[in-house]
Amino acid sequence: MNYSYENKYYTCKYDRAFKEIFLKEKNKDLLKKLLEVILKIKIDNIKLRPNERNQENLKVKRKNYDALLETNIGKIEIELNSIINEYVRPRNMSYICDLYSHHTLINDNYNEDIMIIQVNLSYGLSKKYDLISEYNIQSDKREKYVKNFKIIEVNMDKYLGIWYDYVKEGTNKRLIDENNLIIMLGLEKESLEMLSINYREVKAYMEELNKINEDPEFREYMTYEEDQKRIMNSLKREALEQGLEQGLEQGQLKARKEIALSLLETNMSIGEISKITGLSSEEINNIKKEI
Repeated sequence: MNYSYENKYYTCKYDRAFKEIFLKEKNKDLLKKLLEVILKIKIDNIKLRPNERNQENLKVKRKNYDALLETNIGKIEIELNSIINEYVRPRNMSYICDLYSHHTLINDNYNEDIMIIQVNLSYGLSKKYDLISEYNIQSDKREKYVKNFKIIEVNMDKYLGIWYDYVKEGTNKRLIDENNLIIMLGLEKESLEMLSINYREVKAYMEELNKINEDPEFREYMTYEEDQKRIMNSLKREALEQGLEQGLEQGQLKARKEIALSLLETNMSIGEISKITGLSSEEINNIKKEI
């Protein structure tokens, strides 16, 4: 069956759209203002880092992250989590620990003045989580093990709730004023048009979003991504019927290899298969040789 995405409007719920807008030099000021709202701190400068991880660390399965920045307040990694399931937090933890370890390795005169921060823009968190949660490594007496390590998790659904309450009841105007740069990331086109009327930065953001949605290369990429997700979901359903899904959740190597084999037969890239199964590129290449 063929699926059409001609009328779909891609927002920054998708990491690709987020990268296309916020990782462009011309939009760094917009990124800076967004981070200032999230971190509640003044940022003087931002330097965008190449979007590729150290290839030597085989423990980190995915080599690309959503964003890595060098700022005057430290190194900031941004991860966009469109859904939250059991592997997301351990995966993100591995990313930030990888960044922290490489920071210590390249600095002979290591000190804790440079912060290492991960910002997670997460959809699917339960209501029990605050708008923004901060995590540190610390003792039961709240004594920090290291001073320069921090994970910030943004409850995107809760921010969207602020917007929908405002539209429905006219409440939360102050919160809209303070957080429109966060709220805009999760809004669909119609709501975004409404929000952009009163906020200059939101209008600038939507103009950039419109441009990428009109870009044939971007839409071709997103269509491919959507198709691969449909293939993956179909294969996962088949795996469930065969009793493989339970094996995958339990981390059984045999089940992961079975799914990797099925995905290889669809010509999915090794990088994508690695993300789905948690297998390393080397392990997947070995499976490929056996086909």
